[in-house]
Amino acid sequence: MKFENLLSDINGFGRFQVMIIVISFIGRFTLPCHFMLNNFIAAVPSHHCDVSSLDDSEVFRNLSWVEKLAVSIPVQKDGTLSSCTMFAEPQYHLLLNSTNGTDLPTVSCQNGWVYDNTTFKSTLTSQWDLVCDKKGKNKATVTIFFIGVMFGAMTFGSLSDRYGRRIMLLVSYVFGMLFAVASAFSTSYVMFAVLRFFTGFCITGIVIVSAVLSVEWVSIEHRKLVGVIDSLSWTFGNAAFAGIAYLVNDWRYLTVSVTSPLILAIVTWRWMPESARWLIANGKLEQAHKYLKKCAKMNQRKESTKNLELTLFLNRPYSYLDLIRTPKMRRLALRTGTVWFCVATAFYGISFNITGFGLNLYLTQFTYAVVELPAKGLVYFLLDKIGRRSTEVGSLLLVGVCLGINILIPRDMSVIRTVVAIIGKGFSSASFATVVLYNSELYPTVVRQNGMGYNSFMARLGVSLAPLILLLEDVWRELPQVVLCCVAVLGGMVARTLPETRNRCLPETIEDIEQMHGPLDCIKLEAENV
Repeated sequence: MKFENLLSDINGFGRFQVMIIVISFIGRFTLPCHFMLNNFIAAVPSHHCDVSSLDDSEVFRNLSWVEKLAVSIPVQKDGTLSSCTMFAEPQYHLLLNSTNGTDLPTVSCQNGWVYDNTTFKSTLTSQWDLVCDKKGKNKATVTIFFIGVMFGAMTFGSLSDRYGRRIMLLVSYVFGMLFAVASAFSTSYVMFAVLRFFTGFCITGIVIVSAVLSVEWVSIEHRKLVGVIDSLSWTFGNAAFAGIAYLVNDWRYLTVSVTSPLILAIVTWRWMPESARWLIANGKLEQAHKYLKKCAKMNQRKESTKNLELTLFLNRPYSYLDLIRTPKMRRLALRTGTVWFCVATAFYGISFNITGFGLNLYLTQFTYAVVELPAKGLVYFLLDKIGRRSTEVGSLLLVGVCLGINILIPRDMSVIRTVVAIIGKGFSSASFATVVLYNSELYPTVVRQNGMGYNSFMARLGVSLAPLILLLEDVWRELPQVVLCCVAVLGGMVARTLPETRNRCLPETIEDIEQMHGPLDCIKLEAENV
């Protein structure tokens, strides 16, 4: 009996599946907070050289604070105080004339910096003076985290196909929380960077494991609902993060605050079932039967378990090499990897480059989250109306159109440019929501987590390159937009070559991929079994 038919008998979307979605939602809620955490904990407050050492001079000590700054810190062309230099000697004559002293001799800050604590009580920047010649270390924390995410995706993808979805989800919960909390108590920058790497490494398991586990337990017609709900957990997490960051303005407490939901995720994990598909594919028929009976009981289909017939597919370990051993799997991996890379590059390229809101950091963070809601609502409507492939292709091409339009709009028309950018971000969010579900439906059960891990790795590679693409602005002002536009269009073209999965059975084995001319048709399979 095909698993879809078996799942239909015991109700492929009842209380049992709702329980899985709720538990997954709790754990996934913290993900966007950590992915965007650097926007707040590594923020750079206004700062200038600490000149308190000059108080040894009686003349300087008797000046007001404004006067002390005027005679010790150069003023830049935009009227702000220099962040990284101070006068070699106090320039008292500046109190008598209006010159800004740009031609006077200066030196780098000698005794550290003074930071504006109006917005942030404490950040990584102020904690370890990651400014001026050390500002590269501040930016490196983002890269270090996402490198951890990249390698974590590959590791958890492989381990989940080998040892099971459920246990690896718990490992991700526990170690992700431990490393995140430990990073909040770091006593040095190096310690923080190392712990941040392992936080990214562990926490990414939540992304790829929960998404696959949810999809493998629901019926065909409800897979789109699960995919969109999983995606909305990111949106709600982002929106809530803005409020949490506003209330908690110390980087250590903020890190602990956004990690705390994992405690509840660990507690609720005990009710998370293992994937019956994975159990069957790995010869664990007795355990699979137990979970299927539990599903039938919760969904009030207990009588359907009397005739459960489980078929053993195979029982051997799989690895990432199985993604390239056979021709059709190899082509599938190449195409999906390219699409994920393009989706992530376009999404984060736009997210990092939207300007012109005129809002503070917290409102901007909230706005970024809110604009995703209508996009994902549209995805839910289109996934069954026009299919996964058309939704993915269309959203990516529309991202390219929005980026192309902004290349042509003059820079002084900031309002129009911002509106177009927001629309583009909405379409990029739609492409991301679609590709996660689409990917889980394309890969067979025996390597589904390997496929998710590989594609997540490709996505994080795109995330890492997005900031570098934005730096191309130094070469030509519109070059980042041109590159992101081309990437989005390329992703749409490659997505066009993927098979449609709407109303199709999930493939179970690599042989299902190699032997079929298209996606598995449940109606045909059911007829053949009869």
